[in-house]
Amino acid sequence: MRHRRKRHPFRGFLNKLGGLLILVGGLWGVGFFLFLDKIPRALPSVESQSKADAIVVLTGGGGRLELGLELFTRGDAPQLFISGVDRGVDKTALLQNRQLDGKTLDCCITLGHNADNTFGNATETARWMQSKGFTSLYIVTANYHMPRSLVEFRETLPNAKITPRVVHPPNVHLENWWRWPGTIRLLTAEYTKYLATRARTFLTS
Repeated sequence: MRHRRKRHPFRGFLNKLGGLLILVGGLWGVGFFLFLDKIPRALPSVESQSKADAIVVLTGGGGRLELGLELFTRGDAPQLFISGVDRGVDKTALLQNRQLDGKTLDCCITLGHNADNTFGNATETARWMQSKGFTSLYIVTANYHMPRSLVEFRETLPNAKITPRVVHPPNVHLENWWRWPGTIRLLTAEYTKYLATRARTFLTS
């Protein structure tokens, strides 16, 4: 009489776990490519656009302050808010050699010192905007950071008109990104943060 081979008690569990991991990996991969599609590729336009109440610069990368100042000096908005500035750094030190007079620094440029991350950027900007009665802003940050920033800001300022103004860091290679290990690490880390932000806003909304 032929004996039937006993099935390993954990084989079914391992098969299900493997299938689940494959499914999760597939969903993560699809989501990653959708995230990449959200990252702006075009260079910032120099054409005039509708005015906003304020320009908000999110510190943390090269070119952001420069673009914010360009928009401010050409008159795209009468107020400039720089979020996430290190404590102890004042306007004179931050904006030295920028050809801005003292009157402009006093009346029209504000530094935010209470943000350590993108959620903090959105929170301190919302408080400042509400204190001023503002309802529209340009948000200035890097291309890879813009999708997550928009989620945070639209959650915190749901009734405000938010227009992205994008900085394109030269060391972030969005074209043929898979050939650049540094860009791969940056994009996967940012995508993970984006998913966490989406999950948090979904659970708290």
